[in-house]
Amino acid sequence: MRTTELDRERLERLADLHSDGGRVLSLYLNLDPSTLPTSRDRHSAITSVLDEADRRVEAAELPHAERMALRRDAQRVRDYLTSETFSARGVHGVAVFSAGGGDRFEVVRLAHPVEAQVVVDREPWIEPLAHQLSGPRLLVVLVDRRRARLLRGTADGLEELGKLEDDVHGRHDQGGWSQPRYQRGIEEEVHAHLRHTAEQVRRADLARRFDWLVVGATPELMSAFEAELPPDVRARLLGRFDVEMDTASLDGVRDAVAPLVETQERRRAYEAVDRLEERLAGGGAAASGLGDVLAALTERRVEALLYADGFSAAGAVCPRDGWLGPPTERCPVDGTATEPRENVLDDAVEAALAQSAEVIPLPEAELRGHGPIAAILRY
Repeated sequence: MRTTELDRERLERLADLHSDGGRVLSLYLNLDPSTLPTSRDRHSAITSVLDEADRRVEAAELPHAERMALRRDAQRVRDYLTSETFSARGVHGVAVFSAGGGDRFEVVRLAHPVEAQVVVDREPWIEPLAHQLSGPRLLVVLVDRRRARLLRGTADGLEELGKLEDDVHGRHDQGGWSQPRYQRGIEEEVHAHLRHTAEQVRRADLARRFDWLVVGATPELMSAFEAELPPDVRARLLGRFDVEMDTASLDGVRDAVAPLVETQERRRAYEAVDRLEERLAGGGAAASGLGDVLAALTERRVEALLYADGFSAAGAVCPRDGWLGPPTERCPVDGTATEPRENVLDDAVEAALAQSAEVIPLPEAELRGHGPIAAILRY
């Protein structure tokens, strides 16, 4: 069993979760403390979703061997959610996936509430997770004239990576002709400390590349620290915020960082829609509408998939070659009988992730009439 937080890499791996010839059980459990404040409330929610999983398993029209495997999947999920191993502390929801009679079992802890749902299908149902992606990977540096703290994570949660403190003399009035030289010595020590901190940032990036760097520092220290950063790291500098090193908590830092990330993500979405509009207007590499977008996904030409929150549409999938399209009984590529989908969006998201495309859910109004689903294409 693997239990993880959600990020894009994790979502891409989940898209590959399959059961040879069988079904995958996908279960989403809401644990929002604002609506489930007591352990009794959470226990009731767990019981309800587990009972729904049992009903879905028994309702599925499956060969005997597949049904028995799916029953084992449901029991594996039940055993986990009702065991002492499971804890709802610090999460607002959980997604659980089981396949192969429980041989492949994945748990994803969610930072945001999720609608309680159970799906039985040949593929894991991951579309709700696209809305739960925790955003870009961050490295946050808190730095003053002699100390620094490095934190890693996302806007949803940060963890301490390390601390450092350098020997920097304090400022005071020594007097006489030696005073200017003394102050220059202190400033040299400060710059050495900033270089040391910048080197730790570089090493952290080499160990695990981050998307954005955020710095907590005073304005006057910020310019000096920025000058010490390697150019490729400086290019990923998202912004600065004020911080009191002695009192900064993880929650406080996260609250300071979140607006910077939100602004950047909103800008990224707007820029994607701008690119979409420009290409559609000029007859360029873009697609709008379910049929054209699914065709582009089948051809692996999608650079970014954009769709409206709550979008749902029926479709079909070819189990042999992966063709995606509107509802039809036969695959137009090889004539294989297709598998119908009540909502083909999940397959579209999975296909987009498999070709390393961005997945950008948006309020429909922000698609500016090009929704409810569109795509920026590579060619």
